[in-house]
Amino acid sequence: MNADSDTAERSSSMRDMRELTLRDMRELTLDEVRQIVVDFGEREFRARQIVQWLYARGVESFDAMLDLPATLRAHLKQNFRIGVPAASVVSRATDGTRKLLIRLADGEEIESVIIPAEGRVTLCMSSQVGCAMACEFCATARMGLHRNLTASEMLGQIFAARSELLPGEEFTNFVFMGMGEPLANYPRLIQTLTIMTAEWGMNISPRRITVSTVGLIPAMERLLAEIPVNLAVSLHATTNELRSRLAPINQRYPLEDLIAACRKLPIKRRNRIMFEYVMLAGVNDSIADARGLLKLLAPLRAKINLIFYNPFDGSNLRTSPRAAVEAFQAILKNGNLTATIRESRGLDIAAACGQLYAEQHRAT
Repeated sequence: MNADSDTAERSSSMRDMRELTLRDMRELTLDEVRQIVVDFGEREFRARQIVQWLYARGVESFDAMLDLPATLRAHLKQNFRIGVPAASVVSRATDGTRKLLIRLADGEEIESVIIPAEGRVTLCMSSQVGCAMACEFCATARMGLHRNLTASEMLGQIFAARSELLPGEEFTNFVFMGMGEPLANYPRLIQTLTIMTAEWGMNISPRRITVSTVGLIPAMERLLAEIPVNLAVSLHATTNELRSRLAPINQRYPLEDLIAACRKLPIKRRNRIMFEYVMLAGVNDSIADARGLLKLLAPLRAKINLIFYNPFDGSNLRTSPRAAVEAFQAILKNGNLTATIRESRGLDIAAACGQLYAEQHRAT
């Protein structure tokens, strides 16, 4: 490498490092952008123009904001950045599922999954790099927690995934069920949901958004008080002994406390709390387990999603046979509990949470 090219490479690297220290505009609310505009000496209406470019149109550079004065565009370029996430790996399943491994600015990677089914197209989103909850049935748990995602990184999954949609496809639903425990990243989750649902932001109805939690009780109550999204609670067991093994957070928030908290949640009259139950052969799929689940959820307006377990390397757990899952569902239905079976998607591309990440990092 000659001296000129070496100098150019160092200069480019320094620019990249400096850019990473700038705040990402894609995590700012309208009020925050308005303050930036006013402080610069521009009129307030410019703020709405900026957020429209950012969230509705999804532009990737300030130069694309053509209706802004050149001086304002230059100011934004100098002091802010627009994160441009992209999928480093895209795996496509025969059932139409697409799994994205998205590389972040610091080199960390997260997973997002596009799931087309029954006339809907759902984006499964991550909230953390890794996870600290240590659930036994989850591949992401093997990573541990690397760090929280920023609001711009969570939103960035939507923009990255849109580029992988097929002609005529459009996202109908968004679920925070990917890598991480969303409520353990609460302030940034709220910022993300605010931008997603705001009229000035992405204008997505809260009814189309579901946040999954393993049961962080104080944050559950705060979430629904702030933004009326759908809540999904990962249950997976009907006794404290088993749930503490499968989801160690149960030692901090045991089942009786979790159910009591769910009874107090501000759920709209016609809505129900969704509970998720991963079916594990010989662990939680017996007739006695089904009856225990009926008794546990009896005080609630609840519905339950029975989920086929997606095995991964290093796990000793096995998927319940379909006959066992259907027998389990029948008992719940006979007890007047709404119970659906979530069919496994993307099995041929390791679509379960954390599996694509693990595969890629084993390969390297």
